[in-house]
Amino acid sequence: MKKTVLGELEELVLLIVAASAEEVYGVPVMEQLQIHTERSFTISAVHTTLYRLEEKGFLSSSIGGATAERGGRSKRLFVLTAEGGRVLQEIQHMRTRLWESIPEGKFQLLGL
Repeated sequence: MKKTVLGELEELVLLIVAASAEEVYGVPVMEQLQIHTERSFTISAVHTTLYRLEEKGFLSSSIGGATAERGGRSKRLFVLTAEGGRVLQEIQHMRTRLWESIPEGKFQLLGL
């Protein structure tokens, strides 16, 4: 079975959407990325990533209702798909195996 490889930003965005209790759109995803990583992201980078993840089948989207604070424009709302959940579990298992392969005391030898 072919493994799915995601870039760092794709993985982070997918995790943010998965962690959301409801459908989310670009701005809250960007805000959560900045909170959790303490790095800056542009909204265009977040939107590009959301659309790319949707094209890969890891997210699905729908158009939400228009809101006054957005000048009457609608929001594109994203949710995790079953395939997106599968790929996140695959990544988590791979990372866990790698962390578990680090010899005991390795970090202490490095002064960490």
